[in-house]
Order: sequence, then C-alpha cells, then structure tokens
Amino acid sequence: MGCNECKEYSGQNVSYIVFESAMARMERTVRRLWVVVILLIVLLVGSNLAWMVYESQYETIETTESYEVESENGHAVFNQNGEVNINGESKIQ
Repeated sequence: MGCNECKEYSGQNVSYIVFESAMARMERTVRRLWVVVILLIVLLVGSNLAWMVYESQYETIETTESYEVESENGHAVFNQNGEVNINGESKIQ
C-alpha cells in the first residue's frame, strides 16, 4: 500500500459495528493474556514450592573432622575414603 492509497482511505470513516467488534476481540485477547500471565505465575510459584519440599526431605549433615597426615617430603593427599596418597602411592590409615 503506497502513500497515494493511504490518502484515499484516510477520509473514510469506519463503521461503529466494525469498531465495536474489533474492540471486543481485543478485549478478549487481553483478558486471555492476563489469564495466561496469572497461570504462569502460579505455576512458577508451585514449581518452586515443589522443589523446596523435595529438597527438604534430605538432611544436611555437617561434619568437621581433622586428620593428621605425615609424609617424608611433604607431598601427601588425604581423601574422604580414609586413603592417603604419598607420592602417588595409596596407603590406608
């Protein structure tokens, strides 16, 4: 549609029935969008609550243990299984 065609239509009025039907359609669309937004917010809160309930089933156990590991040259690694690696050799305490 070029500028000449726009000038032709600019002087014509839109009938009231067409305007009302377009406005009613827009109102229904806006109402549906609000329902979708509210539904998405409810689903987001619900999924967050479900994850919180799921994660709260597990207990958090905090332990503080200290270990003394001695090696001849100072290169020792202690893991949680009770094994000590000194210079690449595994030794169980």
